Amino acid sequence: MNYLVTGATGGFGGYALEYLSKLVDKKSIYALARDNEKGAKLQEAGFNVRIGDYADEDSMVEALQGIDRLLFVSGAPGNRQAEHANVVRAAKKAGVSYIVYTSFPKTDQSTSLLAADHSFTEKEIKQAEIKHTFLRNNWYLENEMPIIQRALATGKFVYVAKNGKTGWALKREYAEAAAKVLFNNDYPEILELSNTPITYSELASALKEASGKEIEAVVADETGFIDNLVEGGLPQPIAEMFLSFQMDIETGQLDVVSDDLQKVLGKPLTSRPNALKELIEE
Repeated sequence: MNYLVTGATGGFGGYALEYLSKLVDKKSIYALARDNEKGAKLQEAGFNVRIGDYADEDSMVEALQGIDRLLFVSGAPGNRQAEHANVVRAAKKAGVSYIVYTSFPKTDQSTSLLAADHSFTEKEIKQAEIKHTFLRNNWYLENEMPIIQRALATGKFVYVAKNGKTGWALKREYAEAAAKVLFNNDYPEILELSNTPITYSELASALKEASGKEIEAVVADETGFIDNLVEGGLPQPIAEMFLSFQMDIETGQLDVVSDDLQKVLGKPLTSRPNALKELIEE
């Protein structure tokens, strides 16, 4: 049985490789990199490296030869639908028997702009008639680091999504779950992976506990939210992107109540204060 992890040079894929290597021999694990230079460290770590690019279907067909199970980590926004279609077609041509895809919460119901690419990809995988599991990952706690770092610097945890709740958990926890699902492949078609949803006010309280600093939760308007991040060094377009995330959270796009993540891991999730402490001490 051969396994391949895409996005292997990134954070999520790197964690997934680490956890997968605890379940199967590294000789059976393949890591996808865009070029030999990016794959060099993975080779040094003992992983087989395949070269491929989502934008190049032929390269993906070659990279997936002899692969049985594929952890398909979603690509960056932009030309994602076309690129994801390339990966699915390549998997079909190469004879991949099982795909684990990192999707978006409540994809089939979500009104978030982020959900469209994932909904498209889920449909592509279904139409390819390849056995699959969709990991509808909630928000990584790491996604909030610009807000968290700004709060640690100023003592003010500034946000817009006053009432919205999010199922924040550590990226490594989602990646560990992905590795377990890829290894076992005896899971439902859809897993809504989420921690218990909480508000930003509750997250600010957890940060106060984790850091030992006085942190005030401040609900700002859109301009104030963007200005706070820009003053902290974030480029304006990125700050505006973070505002769009706030809008999704306020409208409940990430308010998913599910114990799927804990069940897959077979253990409790890291508490929010401990998870935050882990991130701010890195």
